[in-house]
Amino acid sequence: MEAWILLALAPVFVVCVLWEAWYWRGKRDIYSIRDTLSNAALALMHQGADALAWLAVIGVYYWVYQYRWFDVPSSVWGIAALVIAQDFFYYGFHRASHRIRWMWASHVTHHSSERLNLSTAFRQSITYPISGMWLFWLPLAWIGFAPTHIVAVVAINLAFQFFVHTQAIGKLGWLEYVFNTPSHHRVHHARNPKYIDRNYAGVLIIWDKLFGSYVEEDPEQPCEYGIVRQIHSHNPLRLTFHEWIAMFRDAAHAPSLRERLRQLFGPPESASAERTAAVQPPQ
Repeated sequence: MEAWILLALAPVFVVCVLWEAWYWRGKRDIYSIRDTLSNAALALMHQGADALAWLAVIGVYYWVYQYRWFDVPSSVWGIAALVIAQDFFYYGFHRASHRIRWMWASHVTHHSSERLNLSTAFRQSITYPISGMWLFWLPLAWIGFAPTHIVAVVAINLAFQFFVHTQAIGKLGWLEYVFNTPSHHRVHHARNPKYIDRNYAGVLIIWDKLFGSYVEEDPEQPCEYGIVRQIHSHNPLRLTFHEWIAMFRDAAHAPSLRERLRQLFGPPESASAERTAAVQPPQ
């Protein structure tokens, strides 16, 4: 269902990308054809893998749902509760994706562009099911939310995030205090030391403010986009697998079992310095 919802919204996304590219024409070097085509290829690969992944794991969700704590009604309030709960678990997933190398191996694909525009939202990895993204929504079924509703709300959350991948929109007044906005998400995609590993929000920025990961965009420190050690490639396969290859190579050369596990499941900065594409943790 998630894939179908996002595919249904694809025309809206494409129109927005075309508008933004037109908006920036002759002003700033925000778009490039090679980067945008790479993002599109990664999006198509991701959608196919995501659809197959949901087919494979939806049975697990229904199995967990049998042991639910509550029967959450399909009312306005029930759906509102699901939106908030799913966004909370998304925050946990997103933060883990930056702090556990096994998960960063998938998420690094999204951060690997040196540009930030609406097409960057398409830049996703086919390996998210392997890194365990789907596990983070399982507690929702255990609480008592219907699996079909969970999948739909995950898709809506991701669709919302498409619109925060832009430099065309400035700060949005009081919305900045509650919601994830383009300003907040520009910080998240920046590789400046001040901004790295900050603003993990999906829809609500309140989680970052509650858990100490919030940083405001500073006009005196313009965002520099990408990862600390750029790979300078537009090849979708290299963008997808470069960190997996580096991670397994580092683990294979580790001198002990403890070090092998650290290379696989420790923070990304524990990777070998000459090969890592990961970011450094916040100070």
